[in-house]
Amino acid sequence: MSLRAAALLSTLVLSGTVFAQTAAPAPDYTVSYNIGVVSDYRYRGISQSAKRPALQGGLDVAHSSGFYAGLWGSTIRWIEDSAAPSLDGKVEIDLYGGYKGALTDSVGYDLGGLFYWYPNNNLSTVTGENANTFELYGALSAGPATIKYSHAMTTLFGAANSKGSGYLDLSATFDLGNGFSVVPHVGWQRIDNFGTYRDYAITLAKDFGDGFVGSAAVVGTNWDDRFGAPATLVGSGNRDLGKSGLVLGLKKTF
Repeated sequence: MSLRAAALLSTLVLSGTVFAQTAAPAPDYTVSYNIGVVSDYRYRGISQSAKRPALQGGLDVAHSSGFYAGLWGSTIRWIEDSAAPSLDGKVEIDLYGGYKGALTDSVGYDLGGLFYWYPNNNLSTVTGENANTFELYGALSAGPATIKYSHAMTTLFGAANSKGSGYLDLSATFDLGNGFSVVPHVGWQRIDNFGTYRDYAITLAKDFGDGFVGSAAVVGTNWDDRFGAPATLVGSGNRDLGKSGLVLGLKKTF
């Protein structure tokens, strides 16, 4: 082999090595889907499904710049149960979007808005206000901990004169290894012209791989202590919708 041929072969081998080691560029957009079931749909500690199972699912789109958007839905019962005879409103659909960034290497932020849409609901025939609700939110995260505040720009889930209500959420996620994680949470919901209650939860989750995650959570509120009566609705009978309980869940992400 001539010196020129050997040099050319060496160049081609080295170039191939460089190409093999060069990772493909990350896509600008990522899209994920999820579907799941829970034994009880709790939101801010209060059962939305009359302490019965609920089907849930969502779609998330994220851009490499930090912008994101998505939707999420669940079966519910609280609107139908708010009066007798039952009202219309079997489904909750959440539409949201925002931006995630970093203030420092260790502190991140998340700013956005969320619209809670209850198709065909007629809660206004009882409360005078539509159940549909829009909130703006902001969050800061450092290490495993996150603090988030949500502010209602409309009345809050059909509660009369509740525009301007706010929710403060403190939570953290701790990796226990072997696919296990634990998430403690405490929150305070202020309902303008009504009062404030506290909710709490501790969730144990297990990642089984292939997108499957199971969870078990103890969830509750101090509603009874704060307002002197359990959280009940006409259609849910004597079920205390804010009482502590165990919630099981299974979700698959694609």
